[in-house]
Amino acid sequence: MMRLPAFRYHAPTQLSEAAAILANEGPDAMLLAGGTDLLPNMKRGQQTPATLVALGKIESLRKSTNGTGLVLGAGLTLTELVGNPSLRKMYPGLWQAASVVATPLLRNTATIGGNICLDTRCTYYNQNEDWRKAINYCLKKDGETCWVATSSKTCRAVSSTDTAPALIALGARVRLVSASGERVVDMQDLYQDDGADYMQRRADEILAEVILDPMQDWRSTYWKLRRRGSIDFPILSVAAAARTDAGGTIRQARIVLGAVSSEPLLSAEASKFLHGKKLTDEVIEETGRILAKLAKPRGNTDLTPIWRKKMVPSFVSHALRELRGDDVSELRKRIAHQARN
Repeated sequence: MMRLPAFRYHAPTQLSEAAAILANEGPDAMLLAGGTDLLPNMKRGQQTPATLVALGKIESLRKSTNGTGLVLGAGLTLTELVGNPSLRKMYPGLWQAASVVATPLLRNTATIGGNICLDTRCTYYNQNEDWRKAINYCLKKDGETCWVATSSKTCRAVSSTDTAPALIALGARVRLVSASGERVVDMQDLYQDDGADYMQRRADEILAEVILDPMQDWRSTYWKLRRRGSIDFPILSVAAAARTDAGGTIRQARIVLGAVSSEPLLSAEASKFLHGKKLTDEVIEETGRILAKLAKPRGNTDLTPIWRKKMVPSFVSHALRELRGDDVSELRKRIAHQARN
């Protein structure tokens, strides 16, 4: 049985108090939200904080606010998001992403903030201590070699968050709070292409809110590829959002790939290509080719990189057909393992 190592524990009731503790404790402290990723990582020795700062008692992180758009407290559970009728109506892509994370039991605990900050994953990293020691560890933790790409100077662990691609496609922003102040960051700028240092959030910052602008005339969707219908992390995901005029011509579009890199990948080329076009079969097919060029999956997650790359045009097609208004309900149940859309 794997056990948690010893650590100090704080459970502040105010956001300012949590920020002050982080500032005082320094880089040896980590935030604890739902704990569905952090606590197993601690048991395996992948993350070894000396101090945990629990956020569950901070009421301000559990609120959502409707205005011209929607503001979501980072402490809201994924189950609470799925049960939010405003979210489902205005931002269906995010609702779909939240509803396919892990299992209902885990979604009852896991938070939107935790999923945004989800640790990157890799076959050579997500193992117990003895397994990792046998290969002399890896570049992400305690070692000097990225075993999935031995010549790489940076870690190639994979971004496996479901909600981040959906939020990037929706043009969301996040509010980061520290003892020295706060800042608002575009979701697409929150990540970087390094599996070990994958976020622009500083260690002393708390992700407090997710900010969504109003999305009139927009449609959004999220499609997830995984081996099983629940539990599994994505091995490919496609988040898409598009704003069209009355005639169906695209005025703005964003398509994001997840789980094929150390960061979610927003395709500027696809956005440019789709502008001013209607979603004909030919346009959808070409968009799939554009996204397939962008995807560079590696052999450190489930199933083969070649097959996952081949799936990119198909999943882009599913997403864009849904945005076009096609009935994809049966396809979603069969392919994405999701009964509702």
